[in-house]
Amino acid sequence: MFAVGDIVQPRIGGPKLKVLEVHEDQIVAVPTHDEQAEKLTLKAEDVALYKEEGDFGVC
Repeated sequence: MFAVGDIVQPRIGGPKLKVLEVHEDQIVAVPTHDEQAEKLTLKAEDVALYKEEGDFGVC
């Protein structure tokens, strides 16, 4: 489902997270803006791959 290095975001909202470890039904991640922060363990079902929506950079 997820791989080390993926950028994910909690389904309920929150900061972008970088996946550091992948386990059966959990991931371990840190905020992308501070990779030295405390590691977070989340259920894989509670996060989704991060994607930006909209026309970013279009003038």
